[in-house]
Amino acid sequence: MSSPSSSDFIPGTVHLVDLDSTISSRHAKGASRDVVLIPTPSDDPDDPLNWSPRRKLLFLSCICVYCQAVGIASAAIYSVLVPISDATDLTVADLNSGTGYMFLAFGWGCLIWQPLAQKFGKRPIYLLSSLGSMGTMLWAPYATTNGQWIANKVVQGLIGAPIESLCEVSIADVYFTHERGTYVGLYALFLVGSNFLAPVIAGFINDGQGWEWVLHWCAIFCGAAFIILLFFMEETNFCRSATTAATPPSPSNNTSSAPSLNDPTSTSDVEKNTQPQTQGIDTAQGEMETLSKKSFLQKMKLVRREDLQTKVPVTGMVLRPLIYFSFPIVVFSGFMYGATVCFFNVLNGTASLILSSAPYNFSASIVGLSYVSCLIGVVIGSIYAGPVGDKFILWQARRNNGIMEPEQRLWLYAALLIVLPGALLLWGVGAAHEVHWFGPVFAMGALAAAMTVGCGLPISYCIDCYKDLGADAIVTVILIRNTMSFAVSYGITPWVENLGYQNAFLIAAFAGLAQTAVFFVFVKWGRQFRKTSVAQYWKYVQQLKDDGLLH
Repeated sequence: MSSPSSSDFIPGTVHLVDLDSTISSRHAKGASRDVVLIPTPSDDPDDPLNWSPRRKLLFLSCICVYCQAVGIASAAIYSVLVPISDATDLTVADLNSGTGYMFLAFGWGCLIWQPLAQKFGKRPIYLLSSLGSMGTMLWAPYATTNGQWIANKVVQGLIGAPIESLCEVSIADVYFTHERGTYVGLYALFLVGSNFLAPVIAGFINDGQGWEWVLHWCAIFCGAAFIILLFFMEETNFCRSATTAATPPSPSNNTSSAPSLNDPTSTSDVEKNTQPQTQGIDTAQGEMETLSKKSFLQKMKLVRREDLQTKVPVTGMVLRPLIYFSFPIVVFSGFMYGATVCFFNVLNGTASLILSSAPYNFSASIVGLSYVSCLIGVVIGSIYAGPVGDKFILWQARRNNGIMEPEQRLWLYAALLIVLPGALLLWGVGAAHEVHWFGPVFAMGALAAAMTVGCGLPISYCIDCYKDLGADAIVTVILIRNTMSFAVSYGITPWVENLGYQNAFLIAAFAGLAQTAVFFVFVKWGRQFRKTSVAQYWKYVQQLKDDGLLH
């Protein structure tokens, strides 16, 4: 592959809105017909980007089912920490430490699963993960010592790791840039929502059947998810050439072109931008309709022949995400994701302690019921980061002559500057001063909304910047996020016990404010960071192309 001949190319900067009707790339339909489809879909009807709305919805539903099952299994114990501790030799600190190890394994397990998903397909990985999660939950009631508990949580984290990084990449396989935020937001809704739904149902299961059945029901949910995925989830790996995704044209360099990665069948996007709109789009769509589609059995294959033909060693693929620590954008995305999820662990690690103690004295079922506030917050946060976020970047692009810069999405963090520290103060300081129970419960909902936004935004930003590197870059993001999460889970109980609720959450609130404010740095210099990464970007894209891993 030759290096880009256009000096204006910057990864992530795209001509998203065709204000002058001069771009010959395919466009969205309906009211958004001026929106350019990025990435550019192929002419194959089995290209996930070309799937019908119904086919996409079925796949998205499978992703949500998977997230719900594995997510509930990872968080069901949060409202029954005290009953488990009373019934076993495990202290609340032991239980929270085990959860910390689980989140650490959730992150580092991605180094194994993500390469396997790229090489052999994403569908078999989802199936193995749901089935393995069922097994760990059947084992969990018998892990009644600290060593056994930590072992169970580590295995659960390793088995469930695809929930952390594979879902976002699968969504990017199926949906375009202008709609990706909505569906990443929906993923965040089910990922975070499952973690808050789990304590709601776990509290009632504990009261009615005992804490062991909390874990048994998690196994049942994972088994049901396995059956649904087996019969309805399609594979989204699709080999295509990388494109520069409608790079904005340069008036001073109209004859130059960004690289097409030696794909003789594709015209570079910079060249497309210098050509008038033609009938070619309709012709391509007409030809696409004549191609044969896969049968149901072909769609449901566990492993496809084309995936087995790749000769790429898995070892090299495992190490590749570690290289992306050299990309400031990727490190920033991981930090911002981790900074938000840390407070998710703070909330879950203290909910049972605060709400089951005086003056609230909630039973396990009522502690779980208080998580309904979190579910409401998750819905609000997913709407804000998803559909509202997509409309926001389209509005920003139209104001910017049709050009979308990924940093435009980061302005959505502004709301978190108020919501996150405010909720932490109300939760911890409010509990220290024994405010009415509505205060902590309201704080739980506000924190949940902030966490959902904090999950969706960095993922969307990272993929917007480096779509072709997304499968590996997201692993780097999750490694950073879950390492931060582990540190907090491991230390949350002694931290709160030694400092007290008021001092601990005063520190947490100011830390959350400082962490969130980092987005201003990337609003200002993010474009420059992307510009300086062009050579690295094309180097690694070429490696992925040579390995046949551009999906």
